[in-house]
Amino acid sequence: MTPTLIELVCEGLENLRDRGEERLSVDDSARAILRKWLRSPQKAAPPPASSPPAPVSLLAACHSPRDIAPETASRAPETVEEKLAFLLRRAEHWPPARRLGTLRDTMVFATGNPHAQLMLVGEAPGFDEERLREPFVGRAGQKLDQIIAAMGLKREELYISNICKFRPAIAGGNQGTANRAPSDEEIAACLPLILAEIRAIQPRCIICLGGTAAKGLLGSAGSVSSLRGRFHEVQGVPARVTYHPSYLLRNETLSAKRAVWEDMLAVMERLGMPVTERQSRYFLSAR
Repeated sequence: MTPTLIELVCEGLENLRDRGEERLSVDDSARAILRKWLRSPQKAAPPPASSPPAPVSLLAACHSPRDIAPETASRAPETVEEKLAFLLRRAEHWPPARRLGTLRDTMVFATGNPHAQLMLVGEAPGFDEERLREPFVGRAGQKLDQIIAAMGLKREELYISNICKFRPAIAGGNQGTANRAPSDEEIAACLPLILAEIRAIQPRCIICLGGTAAKGLLGSAGSVSSLRGRFHEVQGVPARVTYHPSYLLRNETLSAKRAVWEDMLAVMERLGMPVTERQSRYFLSAR
């Protein structure tokens, strides 16, 4: 195994550790892989027996040791661009997602600046996103672009991704333009990918767009209204929960717009961005 794979293993371990996992069962196949890693000349000396075996967690999170296949690269990715390119290749045929049989085939990864300070995470690609293979390019994406512009930013300055990398399928085979939110199983299957993206990007702040993103990144089943209004933490990064742009397409009241905008103002202040008097007063007539 190459250091690249070990990096992914550590990613999965840290994710499970953050969720409170302390022990995981290991089958014979996993033990064989662990022994191979420990004997590899590229691997550092094994930790003391009292330390948790790092590879176990990702193997468990991916459901099978076969999910982590050997890479041909001779060295681990070093730059952010290299790490994202590696993750994109892994996501294309991500076994935990493929095995579910409930997600469509086209993978939609992410878009934007790999060195962005601000990362936006939505739920899953829809019809337009699947067609163009880019997150947030449909009507909800147009609404998001308006919000970004109101913040004084450009779309290409940010990093935009989704919890789920594949459009959830609808039973019957004739889905057309219909979309649905990903299930808990679909969220869990793709979660290691988005967490690895966060580690690669290392943003200063994350915006969770909607309940699905909040459920995946925060592990909370709470409503958006109960989670918004304060900062949470995802892998040490401040995270703000707000309504998905599609919510504003269904609810065009000033109070809904102001609620989202208050979250954007909080993020701007957290990032040290200038906030004009005009910006601070957007939609105040709703209050």
